Amino acid sequence: MEQNKFDPLQFIGFLLISAILMFWFYDNQSSMIENQQISEAENLVQETYADSNKSENSISNNVKIDQKFEEEIISLENENILFEISTSGAEIKKILLKNFSNYDEEPLYLVDDNKSIFSYDIPIGRNSVINSADLNYTYQIIKPGSEVILSGIIDEQRSLDLKFKLDKDSSIVDFLIKINDSNRSNSYQNVELLWGRDSFRNSRSIDYENRYTVLAYGFEGNKDSYLSIGGSTNKNINNVNWISFREHFFSSILILNDQVNDVDISSEDLASNETLDDKFTKRFLANVPLNLNSDDSMNFSMYYGPTDYETLKEYNLNLENSVDIGWGIFGWLNRFIFFPLFSFLTNYFSYGLSIILMTIIVKVAIAPLTYKSYESQVKMRILKPELEVINEKFKDDPMKKQQETMNLYTRSGANPMSGCLPAFLQMPIFFALFVFFPAAFSLRGKSFLWADDLSSYDSILDFGFSIPLYGDHISLFPILASIAIFFYTKMTTGQQMMPASQTGGVNMKVIMYMMPIMMLFFFNNYASGLSLYYFISNILTIVLMLVIKNFIIDDTKILTQIEENKKKPLKVGGFRARLQKALEEAEKQKKRREQ
Repeated sequence: MEQNKFDPLQFIGFLLISAILMFWFYDNQSSMIENQQISEAENLVQETYADSNKSENSISNNVKIDQKFEEEIISLENENILFEISTSGAEIKKILLKNFSNYDEEPLYLVDDNKSIFSYDIPIGRNSVINSADLNYTYQIIKPGSEVILSGIIDEQRSLDLKFKLDKDSSIVDFLIKINDSNRSNSYQNVELLWGRDSFRNSRSIDYENRYTVLAYGFEGNKDSYLSIGGSTNKNINNVNWISFREHFFSSILILNDQVNDVDISSEDLASNETLDDKFTKRFLANVPLNLNSDDSMNFSMYYGPTDYETLKEYNLNLENSVDIGWGIFGWLNRFIFFPLFSFLTNYFSYGLSIILMTIIVKVAIAPLTYKSYESQVKMRILKPELEVINEKFKDDPMKKQQETMNLYTRSGANPMSGCLPAFLQMPIFFALFVFFPAAFSLRGKSFLWADDLSSYDSILDFGFSIPLYGDHISLFPILASIAIFFYTKMTTGQQMMPASQTGGVNMKVIMYMMPIMMLFFFNNYASGLSLYYFISNILTIVLMLVIKNFIIDDTKILTQIEENKKKPLKVGGFRARLQKALEEAEKQKKRREQ
């Protein structure tokens, strides 16, 4: 059973957040899923586009060419969409989203002279196939600007009707394909929809947009998955409900009334192709078998509009699953907490202030965890001199050193894991928000302070050239966030930094300086809303820890409590008892070997 894949770039961010929360207890790690370079996908791209442009010679025995035919463009239009179809091949010539513009303030087209196909392969007997794009069509306007039927002649016995309907204020176009056969001598159960497009770049950072531009699909009711975001890849899938060509903030979604099997899909990364002048992000293709009804017809729909979770949810078709809001508990937090909370806040405040207020609410909610984490740090700082004595006394006997260390923790009532556990409990919240901001369509075009678009980077200086791994500009919010992270980590780890000899050769001081620099590079091209969140979050954490340190936690009282705990009878149970027993047994075995 397929499940949602884990975005490698999100995983890097997850490791970065984990490192910050764990006070650099981890080595600098990253796990990247290699881009799949499948040559079959490239062949599929070429073959599919070739099939969609078959020569007239291949069908000359079946189709009568009208030498007097003149192409006409039919338009369907409402307040949201301009949809144009040609009578030559019934090709979709333009799809314009009227309420949006791209990063250059130009009209935002999903289709407009980019390499695009939307046609049908129709079997006509004896292993012959005709493509709907090879026919010329007459048309009948049912309702001006809203509904039209195109009719094309296949041969003397057969014709093809294609109906398009766009309702008022809708972002969904309804399609109908119907084959008319006078003698009903053929079976049309192998009709196939060929759908493909090169996706336009619509954001300032093509790299950032490309990370979230993906071919997604729904299957088996409410499940969803997607193809690799990098390289070229293809797959055959079954029980398909919908297929989405997602261009980060805008989507084209094929909505099927019934599940279909044996669907071929492919994706190719175009962003790195220098010959395309950074004009396109991905090339998507889908070959979809259509299950025609008994009257040789079939209805389906296409959604053309923003990749907005709340908008797609209103259709009650599980289309909101095409928006990447995280998997497991991360998706649950976004779906039931952060999206509703942010939507509520933006009803009363600007989007920048809403981010700040949501950050404050999150920090207040996890304040008890922050308190427990800091309390554990104080206890460990108090015990540090005694731990150093144990380390020095038993430096040549690791087993005894471990045993004495455990005894010290048990007698004092301290637990080194009590500082890590709060950090682990916070990870789902931080990672959910890391996914939330790139998926928040409502941030697109919203300004705050010097950032003119919270869904894109907040450049304060453009270089005119690109620096590897960094970009061609300087974003200010990532700089502020990195500075805040540096001071936060210095507060939490600087005074109790362990030497490299105790951390497996890892220089924790170097990591303390490197992590903010890594974040600076990682977030320079990310959404400024995300960097704003991390900046405010770390500032609030610093303030909260200063309040806890100076007004809530009394080091003297904690020291007194530790000394009192040491005087109490030693009670060991649970995991500590088992661990201590194992250490004692190991010590006895060692002594027996030495005798």
